Amino acid sequence: MTAMSGDDTGLPGFRAGHGRAEQWQDAVEAALRQMGDPPAGANLGFVYMTDWLAPAGRAILTYLQQATGVEDWVGSVGIGILAAGVEYFDEPAVVVMLASLPEGEFQLFSPKNPLPVAGSLTPAGNDAAHLALVHADAHTDDLSGHLTTLSAGLSSGYLVGGVTSSRTRSLHFSRMGFEDGLSGVVFSSGITVAVRLTQGCSPLRHGPSQTPVRHRVTAAEGNVIISLDGRPALDVLCEDLGTTVEEADLHEIAHSIHVGLPVRGSDTGDYLVRNLLGLDATRKRLAIGDYVETDQSILFCRRDVQTAHEDLLRMLDHIQSGLEGPPRGGLYFSCLGRGERLFGRRSAELSIISERLGDVPLAGFFCNGEIAHDRLYGYTGVLLLFT
Repeated sequence: MTAMSGDDTGLPGFRAGHGRAEQWQDAVEAALRQMGDPPAGANLGFVYMTDWLAPAGRAILTYLQQATGVEDWVGSVGIGILAAGVEYFDEPAVVVMLASLPEGEFQLFSPKNPLPVAGSLTPAGNDAAHLALVHADAHTDDLSGHLTTLSAGLSSGYLVGGVTSSRTRSLHFSRMGFEDGLSGVVFSSGITVAVRLTQGCSPLRHGPSQTPVRHRVTAAEGNVIISLDGRPALDVLCEDLGTTVEEADLHEIAHSIHVGLPVRGSDTGDYLVRNLLGLDATRKRLAIGDYVETDQSILFCRRDVQTAHEDLLRMLDHIQSGLEGPPRGGLYFSCLGRGERLFGRRSAELSIISERLGDVPLAGFFCNGEIAHDRLYGYTGVLLLFT
């Protein structure tokens, strides 16, 4: 594997670089110097910048197009950004990655340019709309509905990406800069990728078999769970934790326990993680960060540095087991609630990924919601590898 240092950064077809500076021109130049010469035939660029640089987002995109000769760029703004082995958070920084992909096997889309028609083929005879990298504005109306529609137009049904996170301008890029809707790039079935996600949680388990404990919502109002399995919701949660409402540290529970909403029809035990927003010790109710319905299944999950570390390693081992060779490049989308906040130190999450994958060019950002398949996740890391 080629080492990512100096001017020799990347495997065949992919090169990446990152830089930090108070002035955007200096940050971009540092990233380009680290990246070195573009790979032969480079035709697609990825750019992620922190929101410190967002006001200059369109100027940065134009600069990259002129400096590299590559017209097609996609990316987003985040409060933090990700590169191989390092993360930048709440500071002016940018990461860029260039790829050489088969001509005619990818197509950019945006609010101004739709996806290829479902069922259409590329000149090489591949499904033109197979899998899409998507970036979305956080204020898009009915974002979940848009993702479902977008997924339905893909032969794999699979989306990968994230929602912009910014305190300034919420820009996402697809040859141009946009502040609304969705944009990205759709790949044909001729471009091979591997995708996995890590949720950083471990469902509470009971008994010798250590199977996750599911409960049925028997009464609810909006986002408030009143009862589970016919009993007060908070009583059930405390019992799962081996305590009682009177003895429990409710502040600690609210911080470390989350609610998992199982995905209907999933054959992998997939679930969406949602916050515990409030615990009512008097009425013994739970408020969570999503709407719930009677007869819906839920499970309680523990989220801490140990479970996050173990689940990240599990995901990396899983994705590597399906690879026939070293990946050429990658994209990683991590929740704002992960990174240093969860793993305890800056860049710990990215260091783990680099230790497992080796010197693979990588780019991405900290999201305000992570996208995988046709769903919007939280507290999740989504990894895409080009193989």
